[in-house]
Amino acid sequence: MKDDNKDQYRINGQIRAKEVRIVGDNIESKVYPIAQALRIAEEHEADLVEISPTAQPPVCRVIDFSKFLYQQKKRQKEMKAKQVKTEVKEIRFGPQTDDHDFNFKKNHAISFLKEGNKVRAYVYFKGRSILFKEQGEVLLLRFANDLEEYAKVEMMPVLEKKKMTIVLAPKKEIIKKKNTDAKNVQPKPQKQAVVTASDPETENE
Repeated sequence: MKDDNKDQYRINGQIRAKEVRIVGDNIESKVYPIAQALRIAEEHEADLVEISPTAQPPVCRVIDFSKFLYQQKKRQKEMKAKQVKTEVKEIRFGPQTDDHDFNFKKNHAISFLKEGNKVRAYVYFKGRSILFKEQGEVLLLRFANDLEEYAKVEMMPVLEKKKMTIVLAPKKEIIKKKNTDAKNVQPKPQKQAVVTASDPETENE
C-alpha cells in the first residue's frame, strides 16, 4: 500500500535548497548550508527531513525518517479521533404543549447535546393553530433558555409554512467532556431520533 506521507516530504539528497534552517533535539536551530546540515544529520545518525519547504529558507528537521512518519501518522489519528461526528436530532412540539411534555422533551434534548449532537426543535402548527404562532415562538425561546447551560442558539426561531424551527448546538465544554469520557467508555451506535410531544388541541383538529 502506498504511503502518501512518505512521498510528501523530501529527505537528505532530495532537498534542493542551498541552505536550510534545521531543528531537532539537542541541535542549535539556525541556518546552515545544505552540505553542513546533511553532515549534522549524519553525525546524529538521522535523516534531514524537509518539513516546511515554502519557508525562506526551508525548515528541515533532524530525525530518523521512519520515526518522523510514525509521529505524523499518530498525530493524524489523534486529530481524527478528536473530530466529533455531529448528528441533528429533531424534537417536535405543538403550540399548546403542556409543562409535562415540555420537560420530557427538554430532558431528551439534554441527552442529545451531551452526546455532541445538534438539536432542531420545531413547533408544528396544524390547521387553525397557526393563530398561536407567537405562542410557539415563546415556547422555543423558553426551550433555548432552559438549555443555556448545554447549548448555544445556532438559529433563532424561523417560521416556514406550518413549522417554526430553532437550532441549538452543543457548547464546546460539553463536546470536550464527551471526548474525555469516550476514552474510558466504549461508544454506542447512535440511532436517528425524532421526539414528538403530544398536543391535544392540535391533534383533535
